Amino acid sequence: MSGLLNSFADFSLLWALTYALTFGSYLVFGVLFTAWANRHPERKIQPRRDGLKRRNKEILASARSLIVTCACFAGGLHLAGRGYTLFDPLALTWWSAPLMFGASVVLFDTWFYWVHRLGHTGPFKKWHLLHHQSVSPTVWSNYSDTFFDAFTQQSYFLFMPLIAPFPPYVFVAHRVFDHFNGMIGHSGFEFAAGPSSRTPWPLASVTFHDLHHSTFNYNYANHFSVWDRLMGTVHPRYDDAVVAMETRVAGGDAPEPRDIALSRDA
Repeated sequence: MSGLLNSFADFSLLWALTYALTFGSYLVFGVLFTAWANRHPERKIQPRRDGLKRRNKEILASARSLIVTCACFAGGLHLAGRGYTLFDPLALTWWSAPLMFGASVVLFDTWFYWVHRLGHTGPFKKWHLLHHQSVSPTVWSNYSDTFFDAFTQQSYFLFMPLIAPFPPYVFVAHRVFDHFNGMIGHSGFEFAAGPSSRTPWPLASVTFHDLHHSTFNYNYANHFSVWDRLMGTVHPRYDDAVVAMETRVAGGDAPEPRDIALSRDA
């Protein structure tokens, strides 16, 4: 019994530390990014919508959902640290570390695509609608989720450390990357638009996920557009929207990506 209590105490401490670091950096990065974004209106993807009106609601929702998100991450690390894994972790070297990190990112993108589509299906929609109240997402929108969303999407970090032979440091690096990448991906400000984020290349720009929020039924993946292109769920004008943002950021006149989307959907 004492061993079980000690284990739970260790997990609780890791959970609390994870929450403090995640929520604290969410607040600090959100303030800094908002200050930067105010200096670059040309990069705003939906300039006619003020997503910041929902800022306080999104921060409160994030404070709640991060309880589950951080529990998943802390739980995966804790269980792996106690040896509840299928395989021994591979050695970390200068060449294996980036390969395992890249593999984890690709695996997570597959996980995210399918559980995200689940959240748009039948009875599961009601648990995903909170996130989509942010039609024009901001840097504060990333964790504005229900507990259902937080668990289905972030339980990758609970289960995968027990299945994949990656050392804990790989999952820590991946989670830090996903934390900031997710906030930037919801920011509503584009600075990743370019040839690498449109056909024939697989990377997804900020516009990719912004179109998901403004049109709802397209662009379900996270880092890449591969699954959406394979499954026919990429927005039909996504590549045009990327070009439009490239043009606008470069100082030219271009329509909003949302206007491009609606011109085809109307």
